[in-house]
Amino acid sequence: MAERFDVLVQGISEHDALSLLMAQTSTVQRPADRYFAATRLGLSESDESLDALLTATTKPSIEELYDRITRRKAIESLGRRKDKRAIPALINVLTCTDTEAVINAINALVRINWDPSEEDKDLLLSLLHGECTLVRAVIQAHTRLNIQHSTAEKSIASLCDHEQALIAGAARAYQAKLYGKKELLNPLETQLLDLIAGKRRSAVIDLGDARDPSRIQSLVDAPISMSLRANSCFQIIDDQSPLQQKNFISQLEVLLTDNPKHLKIRSEWQCDPNPEEIERCLSHRDEAIQYGAALSLMNLNSEDCLQIINSMEERLWSDYVTHYYLTCIVGLRQFSEKSYLVRSALAETTPQYTKSRVAAAWACLKLDLYDQLDLLYQLSSSAYWKPLRWSCQQVFARLINKQQLSNK
Repeated sequence: MAERFDVLVQGISEHDALSLLMAQTSTVQRPADRYFAATRLGLSESDESLDALLTATTKPSIEELYDRITRRKAIESLGRRKDKRAIPALINVLTCTDTEAVINAINALVRINWDPSEEDKDLLLSLLHGECTLVRAVIQAHTRLNIQHSTAEKSIASLCDHEQALIAGAARAYQAKLYGKKELLNPLETQLLDLIAGKRRSAVIDLGDARDPSRIQSLVDAPISMSLRANSCFQIIDDQSPLQQKNFISQLEVLLTDNPKHLKIRSEWQCDPNPEEIERCLSHRDEAIQYGAALSLMNLNSEDCLQIINSMEERLWSDYVTHYYLTCIVGLRQFSEKSYLVRSALAETTPQYTKSRVAAAWACLKLDLYDQLDLLYQLSSSAYWKPLRWSCQQVFARLINKQQLSNK
């Protein structure tokens, strides 16, 4: 379970989670609580909870549905704990028959920053002939853990032109990052504008893994979830020296302010400028189509745009996708009469609205919302997600500067 869903498990005490984790499913009133318990123990720090999670990697039967899911969540939680004592248990999982559990174990080992032995490397490499998602996870582990292995280099190189984009993209990122073959990333830049949303998203992840700063502009321009692009861009930038990092401030600002006018939006993703079509496209699962609708809102005259915002605010403000785009548009178009939406978005602590808080931070700068300085300052140091923390740092500093200049 992604961190943004932690709110679902925070009501479970560690004591209750420990009792639920290994319970017989038939004795539990709500069977799903078992795997919520595994996730809850990922937030704990006690040795008892760690031991319970380690036990859960082997004890539950993978034949029973809730046992299987609970085991997978326990493995995932061990990755979140980042405790190296979990490494032997996670390595053992790599030999099991539950593919999802194996993938979770690989990802957990990456989060723990595993340093595999030669024998471990051979075991990991033996998984390179499984299902597509497993092969991708194996390659990503090689890339993220910087595993250089002569057999791995040859085996992964042979996958750069694989028919599955998930495999080919990961293989290209590995070759680019560890062996300097940056030219292999060119098809991934093209893939950022693919008609298939999944291919666009995987290309963003692979370019982030490759850590090539020359690809940042392509990520900034791509009509793909701002969150996903921001994660990859910060991944690349954090790999540079502090002096070099300063060169990317303007690109990061363009990415995080997320103006659809700056994105490469194909004609297939554009939206007719009428309220019904804009609303339909904003709720589409494909972010490129969402951006097409946002672009229409940006291009409408102010009166028509505000009418649509008013209508959607009344009915759809709680929908986190709509919430994000409306917050963006209010800031980008400097609709001061809607500044209360910006204040509301910046104060929203529900994890699903974190992206809206980024939009709200930049809107504070556009709308000169000096009354939000205290919250911006707080978030500039305490926000868990780096794109939000960085945005608040930038906006706070600039608002202070504007305030000082206006007082002279």
